[in-house]
Amino acid sequence: MTGFASRSGAIEGWSWQWELRSVNGRGLDLRLRMPDWIEGLEQAVRKALTARLSRGSVTLNLRVSRSTEGDATRIDAAGLANALGHLSEISAAAAAAGVPLAAVTAADVMGLPGVLQAGAGDDDTSALARALNAEIGPLLDAFDATRAAEGAALAGVIGTQLDRIAALTAQAADLAEARKDAVAETLRANLARILDNAEGADPQRVAQELALLAVKADVTEEIDRLAAHAEAARALLSNKGPIGRKFDFLTQEFNREANTLCSKAGAADLTAVGLDLKSVIDQMREQIQNVE
Repeated sequence: MTGFASRSGAIEGWSWQWELRSVNGRGLDLRLRMPDWIEGLEQAVRKALTARLSRGSVTLNLRVSRSTEGDATRIDAAGLANALGHLSEISAAAAAAGVPLAAVTAADVMGLPGVLQAGAGDDDTSALARALNAEIGPLLDAFDATRAAEGAALAGVIGTQLDRIAALTAQAADLAEARKDAVAETLRANLARILDNAEGADPQRVAQELALLAVKADVTEEIDRLAAHAEAARALLSNKGPIGRKFDFLTQEFNREANTLCSKAGAADLTAVGLDLKSVIDQMREQIQNVE
């Protein structure tokens, strides 16, 4: 299910920006992009997300920066000593070879790799970690609110589709009931025609074969199962927990019964109803992919 939430905050010396979003997915795929120097934060975020979510491709971005009131970089003493040592060796080698070198400025030294260290350095980040951990809950609450709003809208759409499925199922039941007498009369006529033109045929065997054809043409079972699936789907919609996987399986069962109904219909009007059922079921299946 899609969702989005963002939060920002600051404490003395630090500011941050959270952004959490998700799109549809069959399973739960977490992609976390956050500073790795804040101890324990990623584990806490991952635990909180897996506790609330069961499906979706989820991306969380956290940007942390130092405030402009302080220097966002510091000099690394070991890196500076290493850089100056290399410069001294290079100067000595160049002098021995008679190669003139331009004077090195402090700005040149600052630009050398390892001299300046960005980020937290040796600063105490415990207060920052506490503040960010306190943000996880409110961020997920805002995220859940957007997902709940989408879920309510989806429930309305799926409910309308279930109403359509129920109406088509009732229509199929009426058509199947109306054709029972005609089907029985057709079978009796066929039996008489076969017996009249099949000298030596076993009447009981012929009757058994026609009885099997009658059973195969009977769609009562498929209609009953479609009605039962519709009731089960409505019960799922009223559940508060994750229902996406169960609903996805149920739509497969809907489609199976609709396919069988079409194959056994034997009449244009009943086949048309079966095709309409398949169309609505396919539309519902697309919507189910958005449900957690």
